[in-house]
Amino acid sequence: MSGVAQRTVASDEDGMRLDRWFREHYPGLAFGALNKLLRKGSIRVDGGRVKSNARLEAGQVVRVPPLGEEAQMAAPPPRATPMSLEAQALADMTLFEDDKVLVLDKPFGLAIQGGPGLTKHLDGMLEALRDRQGRKPRLVHRLDRDTTGVVVVAKTKGAASALAASFRARSTCKIYWALVRGVPKPRQGRISSYLAKGEDAAGGGKERMRVAKHGDSGADHALTLYNVLDTAGQGLTWLSLRPVTGRTHQLRAHCNHIGHPIIGDPKYFDVENWNLPGGIQNRLHLHARRLVLPHPDGGRIDVTAPLPDHMAQSWNLLGFSTDGMGDDEGWDDEAAR
Repeated sequence: MSGVAQRTVASDEDGMRLDRWFREHYPGLAFGALNKLLRKGSIRVDGGRVKSNARLEAGQVVRVPPLGEEAQMAAPPPRATPMSLEAQALADMTLFEDDKVLVLDKPFGLAIQGGPGLTKHLDGMLEALRDRQGRKPRLVHRLDRDTTGVVVVAKTKGAASALAASFRARSTCKIYWALVRGVPKPRQGRISSYLAKGEDAAGGGKERMRVAKHGDSGADHALTLYNVLDTAGQGLTWLSLRPVTGRTHQLRAHCNHIGHPIIGDPKYFDVENWNLPGGIQNRLHLHARRLVLPHPDGGRIDVTAPLPDHMAQSWNLLGFSTDGMGDDEGWDDEAAR
């Protein structure tokens, strides 16, 4: 048996739960035995009683009573383990990563957060990236389930606050690509309206945004800039979109509002007697193409996501070429004023 030990919490253990700290240092101590020692007051932090879920701070002193040799056995040396399926999927999606920020290319059909009937979503997948202190990366903004492209994730609490502040202050530049019905006129313009929550025309209580009037209950102002990049006859247009505000379904509702709904949109494409051209998949053709925003440590992040497979197929079919395409080509910032 050893005597009482006084162990100082290391800087890289700041924020770690006490039970996790014991698993790291005393892997042979059973969870039930740990709780018994805590209830008796045999284990203390800075001289005070604590519970197993207490968060430690760097520099605190943990009082460890005499423990049996089995409980004190050294932790096994780290060994390479196969990456989890979720971690591997996230690695495959990664467009940019450092110690503060993770930028992902979200695929079609993956929800950002959980909901009724959802067993897989991005927020749940991020559990696979918890660090030694138990901290999970945090989502900073959202994309609709069927919208593809750039999603930003903060890896620390401070980064989450800084990035969220950038989105609120509109100091980010978001560029989306979409395939829409018809050709908008003028070829570059702004869509300004108020949007409020409504109900899907198909019923079922599903959320659908409607164009509202200023002063209507729950109505928020929404502003979108658009730019025609290419057309295929008079039927289809490759549209670049810049949302100045960030309302729910803003781009989808705005495109429908001006009479040019996004191809494959199950909520807002309500044109009668219109058939999907052959070879184009009936999937939402809306892609978060590029995001430019301040980095929490200074400088900026500028990330671009490639077209998803179903949109790349449509682009090839329609003869749209992305070669040499600058995402900010042709934009007139005066349109935002």
